[in-house]
Amino acid sequence: MTGNTLPPEIISQLLIAQKNEITEYHIYDKLSSTIKDRENGKILKHISDDELRHYKYWKSFTNRDVQPNRLKLWYYVCISRVLGITFGLKLMERGEDKAQVNYDRLAESIPGARNISKEEHSHEEKLLGMIREERLNYAGSIVLGLNDALVELTGALAGLSFALQKTDLIAIAGLITGIAASLSMAASEYLSKKTEGDTDNALKSSVYTGIAYIVTVVILVLPYFLLDHYLVCLVFTLLAALLIIFLFNYYISVAQDLNFRHRFFEMAGISMGVALLSFGIGFLVRTFLGVDV
Repeated sequence: MTGNTLPPEIISQLLIAQKNEITEYHIYDKLSSTIKDRENGKILKHISDDELRHYKYWKSFTNRDVQPNRLKLWYYVCISRVLGITFGLKLMERGEDKAQVNYDRLAESIPGARNISKEEHSHEEKLLGMIREERLNYAGSIVLGLNDALVELTGALAGLSFALQKTDLIAIAGLITGIAASLSMAASEYLSKKTEGDTDNALKSSVYTGIAYIVTVVILVLPYFLLDHYLVCLVFTLLAALLIIFLFNYYISVAQDLNFRHRFFEMAGISMGVALLSFGIGFLVRTFLGVDV
């Protein structure tokens, strides 16, 4: 069947598919030429060639040229450069644009549509799965630093908030506690990796753990430096903790194909539970020990 004999709704679907393909061709091609890792560059180049081939196949039926979506092109290239190509490209592959193309409907008129659909799915499952990024290799170390900081510091700040009730003292105590804990956690991660025999990655693992910890500490303590009332500060700290948990778990769920909901509620439940318990401990300390600063 030629483009002249295809129904209008099929032509419309083909034009959407063409726009998707040419846009993603430019995204993969742009990233393949700028990425430092040669092996990852080869994988991206292979995908971009597939996208261009798909575009030309659809064009053979529509006989029309289609321009790429410049906004989408800019957006996903920027996301991939800032947050990593695995996250950026998997987020793109999840995009709603692909859902607009009904490949089963196209296959009724164009048998080759099924093969293209299979190739599109293989990009994420096979080719994108071959990409290696350092930040994802050390995801376990980042989780360790992030989770420990969230659990320990939200708990410490909640307890200190009720025990001290003065934002400047809470901020200083929380910051000192957090910095000391981050150094301790980084050192523990280094020794742990060395003990396991992973001497090559021990230092980098400890650095990722320490950085994740200290960044989390700064964000959680910041409200106590900016606001006056300790309970308002605590509310903003807990909201910041939930936001960190949400953003990090969303990132990991996309980049590593993990269950977002389960990981989010588990991590949030632990952090908020410890904070509530610590707040109660702070109340008991102030009440029964007569602490009054």
